[in-house]
Amino acid sequence: MPHIITKIDRADPTDVAALSVFGSATIHEAQGRLGALSSKIKPIDRNMSLCGPAFTVVCAPRDNIMLQLAIHFAQPGDVIVVSAGEYEEAGSFGDVLGNACVAKGIAGVVTDTGVRDTAELIKLGLPVFSRSICIKGTVKETLGQVNGEIIVGDELIRPGDVIRGDADGLVMVRKEDAAEVAKKSAAREADEAGFIEAYKSGRTIIDVCNLEAVLQAKGLTTDL
Repeated sequence: MPHIITKIDRADPTDVAALSVFGSATIHEAQGRLGALSSKIKPIDRNMSLCGPAFTVVCAPRDNIMLQLAIHFAQPGDVIVVSAGEYEEAGSFGDVLGNACVAKGIAGVVTDTGVRDTAELIKLGLPVFSRSICIKGTVKETLGQVNGEIIVGDELIRPGDVIRGDADGLVMVRKEDAAEVAKKSAAREADEAGFIEAYKSGRTIIDVCNLEAVLQAKGLTTDL
């Protein structure tokens, strides 16, 4: 198998756009509480948001040569997803590579290792989600793979699967499920809007959530 695979089957852009309007938590719940990446991978700024097909890369810890190659071969709209051994004591991505991503139209970067130059990256406006922030530099020695299946944040991610990230975290949606998950996300948001209106109208949580029978079955008692 070649080190670099450039031809991948990406999620349909229409499905990516449909998912992008929903929060990560909504998508996670809508697809049966699946796809959530570890909460240890966080945005470097809470205002950052991304959604796009995964362009995956495996890097050795403290080495970013394959990440640089991934940036070179990625297409506009891709989210570069890096598996680097969950090594926190390395800053494998910073403002210089960030500018390279922006110049190519890359939608964001997700990595299970560290990043640096975060103030500059925030000013740049490139969404970056990382396991750590670390100033320690990296080397360019070890070849890995671009666009193979990887595990990042405890989730198996395939090239072309949809990655959605926001202030709450990251969620992965299988590319073949993207359209259906977008529909389920819309339905969930509609249901939640109904709950909110019910609360505003004066209905109680026990009433709206149909908890009375459940609580009786569990033997809940109160002093009322």
